[in-house]
Amino acid sequence: MMTAPDNSSLSQQILQLAPDAIMFSDREGIIRLWNKGAERIFGSSAKEAIGQSLDLIIPEKLRARHWEGYTKTMATGETRYGTDLLAVPAQHRDGSRISTEFSIVLLRDERGEPIGVAAILRDVTPQRQREKGLQDRIAELEVGLKK
Repeated sequence: MMTAPDNSSLSQQILQLAPDAIMFSDREGIIRLWNKGAERIFGSSAKEAIGQSLDLIIPEKLRARHWEGYTKTMATGETRYGTDLLAVPAQHRDGSRISTEFSIVLLRDERGEPIGVAAILRDVTPQRQREKGLQDRIAELEVGLKK
């Protein structure tokens, strides 16, 4: 008879083997957890990513806005994105832009103070490209109808 693995073992396997990126960044925005899904999506190994700033995956033109919100969340312990699915561009190691959707979890210490943010991210670039192609085609057809 096969024995069931303990919850800790299951949690570790799920965390590491999930195809989605699962990551954690501390109060300062330093990456402390980076799973195999994150390696696949962003192109950086855990060894390369852990200890680096989230700037590793944030496109440069979006960084100021990101850090403004991140700093405010760490200071207030409040986020308006608790259960919302967010859609934002991200950056692959090779510099290419990818489209992501993700949810976050604000983690707290025993006093209730924020210690960082965990995120689960999915690369939705192929879907976004298909949607853009369809939108472009609709626009072409609408122009044709107006002639």
